[in-house]
Amino acid sequence: MKITRRLFNTMAAGAMLSAAAMPALAADMPAPFDKPEDVTIALVRYLSTGDFFQSYLAGVEAQSNALGLNLRVLDSRQDAALQADMVDQAIALGVDGIIIQHGLTESMREAAQRAVDAGIDVVAFDVNVENDAIPQIEQSDHDLARLSLEQAIKDNGDSFKAGYVYVPGIAPLDRRDEVWQEFKEKYPGIDEVATFGTLDNPIANSVANQARSVLSANPNITVMFAPYDEFAKGVKIAVDEAGMSDAIKIYSADVSTSDIAAMREPGSAWAATAATNPAVVGEVSVRALAMMLAGEDPGHNVIVPPTLITQQVLLDDDIKNMQELSAKMPAFAHADVATPDWMPLPDRQ
Repeated sequence: MKITRRLFNTMAAGAMLSAAAMPALAADMPAPFDKPEDVTIALVRYLSTGDFFQSYLAGVEAQSNALGLNLRVLDSRQDAALQADMVDQAIALGVDGIIIQHGLTESMREAAQRAVDAGIDVVAFDVNVENDAIPQIEQSDHDLARLSLEQAIKDNGDSFKAGYVYVPGIAPLDRRDEVWQEFKEKYPGIDEVATFGTLDNPIANSVANQARSVLSANPNITVMFAPYDEFAKGVKIAVDEAGMSDAIKIYSADVSTSDIAAMREPGSAWAATAATNPAVVGEVSVRALAMMLAGEDPGHNVIVPPTLITQQVLLDDDIKNMQELSAKMPAFAHADVATPDWMPLPDRQ
């Protein structure tokens, strides 16, 4: 075939377009991501049950794939001692970085320090490991609780009987509790008549068992503050069974497709939630760790801002799942957090 000038120019233009469409070459990435196949990180999990944690894991996987690195997932299934052992396993494996996802401060503090002492970069999501060398990935739990409670005040006024679902010792729940205490002080008409909660699996069913007794003993409750969606699912089960959906409103934190379906049910008591996109939080966790591996500082508190999601908005905008929520509420779809210029992002198509 004869290569004419016109054919040559067409071929060259096509090659340039193809190159422009390609992701950044590894050679253009900072070390160690110029050889990403040699980079391994570990995700050490405490909580994994529920839609939130499945979506968070999907985000961690998506951002890890975008970077081309190796990911090891170690799941302790709410066994605090095993989670600490898994940090030691990750150290022994020689990983380059570790994400600690949830857990108890008392069990993770020393384990996290051992990783730092071994020269491994560490970030922690929703667990306070009390270590200045370890960035904290947060959902802005104070804002999550504040948005949800402000909606509760808007819907119910500043005087009502409340039930509260809480388990102490879990960093995000403790931060949300701080705001609950502030609201009760600010609005003395809020009467907390019952506090309960458990993280026993399956969490929603275990909370439902408790909520049945609480509602039986306190039929005057009109507001339930359940600042974790698995808690809210459990409360809703009990409220539905008691036939009290028209008398109680539930306010929560976090969201998933199944949560959206529950909020959209006719006559649902689940009035509002405040949430970040858990997949985005997972992506941010990996990006913050990757910045550390590249010698950059993501900051000590890496905060993903939340969005208020009301039952009315879901119905008015006909939002039925997480994909539609992201499409119709852009602030929920992406967080411009820990995004240096060199960082490849997951393909969202």
